[in-house]
Amino acid sequence: MSAKPQQLNDREEIFERLTGILEEMFEVDTSLITPDAHLYDDLDIDSIDAVDLVARLRTITGKKIDPEIFKAARTVEDVVEAVFRLVHA
Repeated sequence: MSAKPQQLNDREEIFERLTGILEEMFEVDTSLITPDAHLYDDLDIDSIDAVDLVARLRTITGKKIDPEIFKAARTVEDVVEAVFRLVHA
């Protein structure tokens, strides 16, 4: 049973949802998750984790996500912006 896509209306909702995912999936301390936090350097998200993150975001948004878009993402804000553009395209 697949999860129903969730409505993500604004960047704040996306940030909050992303924070929950990072905490749940990768055990990232939420105090470290800020818009400027670097995924690899600050949050210790590696390339395999990034693939898992994209898969989770695809489930949440119900949209196909181009991995190339997320290869350029370096910060939490980059991911928020990419998801925002995806759901508002």
